[in-house]
Amino acid sequence: MSIQCRGFNTRNLGPRATPCDQDYLRKLAKDTDAKKLEQWYNHHVAQLYRQLNAYDEEGIFIGDGSYLFVPNNENYEGSKRLLFDEHNHPVSKEEAKKMTPAQRDRCQWRRCYRAVFLLHCDRAGERFVIAGLRVIPANQAEGPVLWELLETFLDAVGRGVLKKLIVDRGFIDGPQIGKLKTEYGVDTVIPVRKNMDILQDVRGIVKLGVKWEVYERPRRQPLIPPRPKHPIAAKREKARQKTLAKRRAQEQRQNPPDPSDVLERTRITKVPELTSWSECPVPLAGVYSKDCYADGHEKDWLLVTTNPHATASGVRDDYALRTDVEELHRQVKCFWDLTRFPSTAWNVIVSQTVFVALTYSLLQLHLLKHGHQELNRRTVETSRRLLPDGDRVIIYRQQRFAFFTLLEHTELTLSLTEKARRKALAKARRLMNEDHLT
Repeated sequence: MSIQCRGFNTRNLGPRATPCDQDYLRKLAKDTDAKKLEQWYNHHVAQLYRQLNAYDEEGIFIGDGSYLFVPNNENYEGSKRLLFDEHNHPVSKEEAKKMTPAQRDRCQWRRCYRAVFLLHCDRAGERFVIAGLRVIPANQAEGPVLWELLETFLDAVGRGVLKKLIVDRGFIDGPQIGKLKTEYGVDTVIPVRKNMDILQDVRGIVKLGVKWEVYERPRRQPLIPPRPKHPIAAKREKARQKTLAKRRAQEQRQNPPDPSDVLERTRITKVPELTSWSECPVPLAGVYSKDCYADGHEKDWLLVTTNPHATASGVRDDYALRTDVEELHRQVKCFWDLTRFPSTAWNVIVSQTVFVALTYSLLQLHLLKHGHQELNRRTVETSRRLLPDGDRVIIYRQQRFAFFTLLEHTELTLSLTEKARRKALAKARRLMNEDHLT
């Protein structure tokens, strides 16, 4: 898969791009103002996505922040070093003081940036479009950045596209949540912090007596193999899965899990018409959850939404979409070269983030258009192998490029004059040697 930028192959998606082309692209990216590039993506590309029918009718969007890790090189413009735990979660000074020596030993300082994304997805997991993004220093608050992204997006695509916003508690902003509801008709789903008065009020209401229901998270249908397995291979796989199940059961008997970590059930209830969050100008519906563990202890937390008609299980299902996109995030960051920056310049870092997001989103839309949306849930390597259109050869020179099938390219090569054929052969051998060296 390849993407073209003004006739030149981008650095991270063209393994046969010559060093000269890569240097040109880096210079082009370095000379491009990062803010203008982000504005182009967040406004004009967002409009283009709408023309390509990227946004479905349900209009579910997710606001999310992510850290982009880079090598510990202080020359990375705007980068910061932060302390992270073993799960790559940032650790504040107060949290570090409360840790045991063993916990602190598992922490490490890492240099990074922070990226804020506005994502569009569907419930089937077959649509994942990056509708907006901003790259910021790691120590900058992500909340105000997301709300700016939302204003830009709504200004670009208008009303009726974004219908439901799902965000984490790091983006809590009562006035902005109220503004989305009153001015744009957009409902928000967000968990509240433990120290907020609205949670204490809901706890008091629950003590008076409410109707509980047991919540079970919906499961997606498993991916269908791209091609049926050979009967012998299928039989062996069935036997292997049976053996693995026996081993897991035996390990659990020998090393039973800590009862305090075993979640037995989750109970939820809806509490309507909450107005004790004074900063939010609209009434909220709360979904209070209690996670019950095997040792008898319980953990409670509260989700709120501006949609008064939402059901308790529906709100929990909506919020579960946030964790579903984590694997897609991992695919973009780890396998699409999102953090494999070729330069320490700020403009180049923003440029790569923007064009990786563009390439990934366009591939998603391509698969949707051609009826292969199930590939969007697979890894990039699998998607490349299963793309229905076959391989393409891209020939580019100066500011122009052309696409050829393998047969078209073979015919073109064989029809060259002797002098041109020798030049093409020498060029191909040089590229092959460079490829082997890398």
